[in-house]
Amino acid sequence: MSGRLPWVVKYRPRRVDEVVGQDEAKRVLREWLGQWAKGRIPEKRAALLYGPPGVGKTSLVEALARELDFDVLELNASDYRRKADIERTVGVAAGKKPLFKRGLIILMDEVDGIDPKADEGGLEALLGIVKKTINPIVFTANDPWKEQLRPLRDLCLMVEFKELSEGALMALLKRICDSERIYCDEGALRYIVEKSMGDARAAINDLQAVAEGYGKVTLDLVRAIVKGRDKTLNIWRTLNNIFYARQAWMAKKAVTQSEEDYESLITWLSDSIPKKYEDPLDLYRAYEALARATLQLSRGKTTGEWSLLSYVFDLMGPGVAFARISGGISREKYGFPEKVRLAVQLKSVREVREKLAEQLSRSILASKSTIKNEVIPYMMVIFRNESNPLMAARLALGYRLDKEMIKFLAGPNADNVIKAIEKIKRAKPEEVKVEVERQPKAQPKPPAKEGREERRPRTTGGLDRFIKK
Repeated sequence: MSGRLPWVVKYRPRRVDEVVGQDEAKRVLREWLGQWAKGRIPEKRAALLYGPPGVGKTSLVEALARELDFDVLELNASDYRRKADIERTVGVAAGKKPLFKRGLIILMDEVDGIDPKADEGGLEALLGIVKKTINPIVFTANDPWKEQLRPLRDLCLMVEFKELSEGALMALLKRICDSERIYCDEGALRYIVEKSMGDARAAINDLQAVAEGYGKVTLDLVRAIVKGRDKTLNIWRTLNNIFYARQAWMAKKAVTQSEEDYESLITWLSDSIPKKYEDPLDLYRAYEALARATLQLSRGKTTGEWSLLSYVFDLMGPGVAFARISGGISREKYGFPEKVRLAVQLKSVREVREKLAEQLSRSILASKSTIKNEVIPYMMVIFRNESNPLMAARLALGYRLDKEMIKFLAGPNADNVIKAIEKIKRAKPEEVKVEVERQPKAQPKPPAKEGREERRPRTTGGLDRFIKK
């Protein structure tokens, strides 16, 4: 298994002294976690580690956990950013102690990815948990200075991670070359370091790509292959590098260096495969590889066995690229996946629905879930009834609905409802009463047949016979 591991996983630091650079961050974080290890809760119950990607934020936390005998619960904010998810995972873990370890570190990566609008309630839930936690919580972020993170910054110990120096990266790459027993020219290593822009993860990936492809690392090879980690590598270039890869390591590198998360990349590949592959057998093999990649990724996230990422990279990259055997490759252009396009188109609709549910829940005193499942569907029927826009208009005025909410509920009947609202606002009370009386009324019941007495409901508790007498 170790021979198949990505080198960024294989050479992840296991001890604090193996973490490259970051002496000040090591000192501050060790002192803070040391207080937790001694059973003392420090003034700041959470720490926010910030700095560019690939400088050792996560690696240092994991190494310190081993040194201090802590368990680590590692989460990604992109997967757990709704209020319910955060309370179910972070909230529960923050109040429990492990059975066999000295403590538990809750590590939440990419907290700066939480959107205050799309993930409404998520940040507030985190703030409440931090104030009460009995376990250390560690957040990581590339950009901690976003306005929405200001309340979190106030509660956290801020620990800066700086861009790695060229000397530190050179020493790291030389150690890996010695361990792998691969010839590495010093000029080639320096070239890789320069192109990595201080990102150790990128430098190791580039080193592995050249070493595995050619069995040695020379300056001529790295100049021809390593173009530097493009921090804004877009999805179009990633897809091209996979579908048009001439060698397996090229396709694998396209996956490992993509700025897209793995789930998004799987979605893009799933939508693009039928556009590029024409032969049914090629399609079958490509989707088989992609399905297996999805399965391994799911297992890795569920079990925490991140060594499975090696298979994910192989299946998403070379697995898809070299599924094409029988037929050619189409020149059809890529397009946004239908799933992504629909998500973008419906984002504004979801936001209006959430806003409407929240507003109605305060008036009706019901949960947002009940409002969305039971109330809004009935309101849509009322608002889309073209024969009686006045009823919808009264509801809109009573619950103070704005135009966006009215359009969401009324659909094509929105103009009629809005006109009815304006009419009510301009009209006098007696005119509105007359208008209501003009609305169609329920038909009266047909008269009882002659000779048959209409039955009266038994509402008198058995006293009917006395009333008749």
